[in-house]
Amino acid sequence: MRLSPGKERYPALTGIRAFGATAVFFAHFPVQPDWHVVINVMAFFYALSGFLIVRLYHEQAEITTAWLSKYFLNRFARIYPVYFLLLCLAVPLQWPARPAELLTNYTLTHALFYHERIILAPSWSLTVEECFYALAPVFMILARRRGFAAVFALGAGLLGAALAISELRIGFLQTPVFVLSTTFFGHFAEFFAGVWLALYVTRLERAGSLRVAGCRQTIAGLAAVSVLAGAMLVIYRHAPLDVRAVILINNFLIPAPIALLYCGLIREDTVLSRALSGNCARLLGRGSYSFYLLHTLVIDYLSAPLLRAFPGHRPLLVLGTFAVAWTIAIVLFLYYEEPMNLAIRRWAALRAGNQARGSLRGSMPAGR
Repeated sequence: MRLSPGKERYPALTGIRAFGATAVFFAHFPVQPDWHVVINVMAFFYALSGFLIVRLYHEQAEITTAWLSKYFLNRFARIYPVYFLLLCLAVPLQWPARPAELLTNYTLTHALFYHERIILAPSWSLTVEECFYALAPVFMILARRRGFAAVFALGAGLLGAALAISELRIGFLQTPVFVLSTTFFGHFAEFFAGVWLALYVTRLERAGSLRVAGCRQTIAGLAAVSVLAGAMLVIYRHAPLDVRAVILINNFLIPAPIALLYCGLIREDTVLSRALSGNCARLLGRGSYSFYLLHTLVIDYLSAPLLRAFPGHRPLLVLGTFAVAWTIAIVLFLYYEEPMNLAIRRWAALRAGNQARGSLRGSMPAGR
């Protein structure tokens, strides 16, 4: 299955990215200092990544140089150009930086090391995503051959191995809490909720029974997410913070209702799915990656100084920052992120075509 740019098969899931990015913004820069988002917003992104990667690639995944090269180049084209640009802007703002810091940040390995400074704050989650991308071909082939249970068992085994390494206190995956809160291994269940959904949706599409009437799955998913968000609110209001309860809910309980909600958005024609599939929501969703990476730069280096100068105007300043960040993000998406993504893919396709033609010519017998 091929999805051309901007022609989303599951448009409501594109729109929900805008919701997630918005929630992250107000968690980092609330309208009032004591207003904080308690839901695990990253679980929505991780489950979505698990779904999209597996739905797009699992039927063709193979461990060959040609396929892996194309797969990883597509991931690079989608993720790295915007990150590289914004990291280059952030480095001078946070200078000086040690060579090791620059190396780990530019290679997106920074969030695997407990004491390493993260120069572009939201990019810790890119390390989580990149770990999933790196392992996804193995997950997809295993799912195709042995089913989802085998894949989940492998993910649990990787978590166990990461926790064992964290007990060594060597800097890499240094503590169990760090593993569970900041690495792919701790968040694997969130990705695998999306993996399960992709396999389920694939079976439904093959059977021609994807669409259903009603709104039961959407409502059930929303209700379960709301209950867990309420539980998180209660936990955060009690000191000291119960870290184990937070990890249990965020990492292992909320992924299932998120997958159920996504299933409803894909299968059911509801007011919510139509709203998230609208042109505005889809445009914001497609620009949400740029927004996610740049919003802390706007907050820290533009809005925070203004807030110190005008502390009585926080709500207006927060909303203004929100509008400015989205405007920059959409411009960045339209004129840099998407053109760079397409240019890299076109270059790779052209290069592959030239190599194929060269191989064909080389295999022909020489004329006399």
